[in-house]
Amino acid sequence: MVLIEQLLSKQEVALYRQHLDQVPWLDGKGTAMGMAADVKDNGQADASHDTVRQLANTLLAKFGETAQLVSSVLPHKIFPPCFNRYSKGETYGFHVDAAIMRMPNSADVLRSDMSMTLFLSEPDEYEGGELVIQTEFGEQRIKPKAGDAVTYPSSSLHQVTPVTSGVRIAAITWMQSMVQDPHVRELLYELDQNIQQLLANDAVPREQLDSLHHVYHNLIRKHSVI
Repeated sequence: MVLIEQLLSKQEVALYRQHLDQVPWLDGKGTAMGMAADVKDNGQADASHDTVRQLANTLLAKFGETAQLVSSVLPHKIFPPCFNRYSKGETYGFHVDAAIMRMPNSADVLRSDMSMTLFLSEPDEYEGGELVIQTEFGEQRIKPKAGDAVTYPSSSLHQVTPVTSGVRIAAITWMQSMVQDPHVRELLYELDQNIQQLLANDAVPREQLDSLHHVYHNLIRKHSVI
């Protein structure tokens, strides 16, 4: 699980919110699969609306430019982001995301390795509405600033607790990684983050960095499933 701070700036969040105020919203149950539909109670922006499609495409480009996201997930395919809204009393109970998802308007499918929630509401705009993820280290409760995103394994049980006041708006997506094994992916992320820190240190010899890059990219070659 990785927190990506300010994937969107405050100005970008405000622009997204402005556009989302003008689009039609549908019952979120319409996109839930299997047992998830029984515990899903929220609104979802109409994915067929031109403005929503444009916002989703803009976010996809932003994801590709976000080094920490690319490093932590090593995405091969990304589902077009969806926008959801929780008003007072709405919630999404514990569920696991579908393992295989069909890409919109395509015969292609995606294996959901990682899920991501991008928060578009400030934490003081709503009460409740925490993202709760069950991990091997216990429950993690997440309610970050607007513009922050969190990635987490799609295989994990997770929920959005009931909103008791205000409105919670977020974007969600799912990603298929080039490296399917989550433990290998975690090690690669840690290695890459250390390389990035060393790159910022002018005292580190170029030969050492070349050696680490050699190891990193050959590990990706070894473990990539594409």
